[in-house]
Amino acid sequence: MKLSFIIPILNEAESLNILHSEILQKVNNYDYEIIFIDDGSTDDSFAVLSAIADKDRQVKVIKFRRNFGKAEALSVGFDYACGDVVFTLDADLQDDPAEIPHFIEKINEGWDIVCGWKQKRHDPLMKVYPSKFFNLITSATFGLKLHDYNCGFKAFKNEVVREIDLYGEMHRYIPALAQAKGFKVTEIPVNHRVRKFGQSKYGLNRFVRGYLDLFTVKLVTKFNKSPLYLFGGLGSLFAGTGFILALYLTFMRMVRMVYLTNRPLLFLSILLIIMGVQFFSIGLIGELLVNQAGKNYRRDKISVEKVLNHEIDA
Repeated sequence: MKLSFIIPILNEAESLNILHSEILQKVNNYDYEIIFIDDGSTDDSFAVLSAIADKDRQVKVIKFRRNFGKAEALSVGFDYACGDVVFTLDADLQDDPAEIPHFIEKINEGWDIVCGWKQKRHDPLMKVYPSKFFNLITSATFGLKLHDYNCGFKAFKNEVVREIDLYGEMHRYIPALAQAKGFKVTEIPVNHRVRKFGQSKYGLNRFVRGYLDLFTVKLVTKFNKSPLYLFGGLGSLFAGTGFILALYLTFMRMVRMVYLTNRPLLFLSILLIIMGVQFFSIGLIGELLVNQAGKNYRRDKISVEKVLNHEIDA
């Protein structure tokens, strides 16, 4: 079994030598590679990584020209990783490499993704409580209950990382994206350590972007093949409600002789009907685009686990 470690870096120079040595202590019995992604660091991170790579030929260093974000860093790392099991972890030393054997045990049990769960977190409260709320909402949205979607410490079978497309803040939703393709996801408690060096890259803007990406992931995992189900359903709801209101107002005018010039309900019914038609039209356009894309590449996004051929030609 070969192990690949993908580690995004942003201004973590003080931690890198320690992290490298801790990983080496847990991979003695394995073929391994460590891929550091320098995501536009402005400190001495790249110089430290270069020195590590000079001493350890199993270390690869990829340097970005500027900061592109964690999702892009992981995506590039996935492209380069060639291990049977691919680990992702942060470079701030809060993820403990001593947990690596526990991840491998779960992978050997047959799981495709093993996510870390920081049961006891050593983070500021302004990071802990929003994260708990985020995990609650995300679990409910995708029907995949995990305690810690945000934990960067994960292990994947290689075939998983080959089928995941990341951008924006979608690295948070890798388990949901993988589950939508039929991969098996579980989690294990991991030791979470206090940050010793540097500063957290967490900010409210990342929380907002992650919240918006929640809707994107839900759309692409559930409605990417049939957008009319989403937009047509919303359009039917709006248009149907508007039509019922219009019937009620017609009854009031024709039977009760009530004038409608001062009835805001009339404008609401017209607005709902127009919105319904627009949503339905968006759904139809989406169906046309999906249909055309399907003609160009019928097997796009189809995850094939295994092909058995018992001398079919015979």
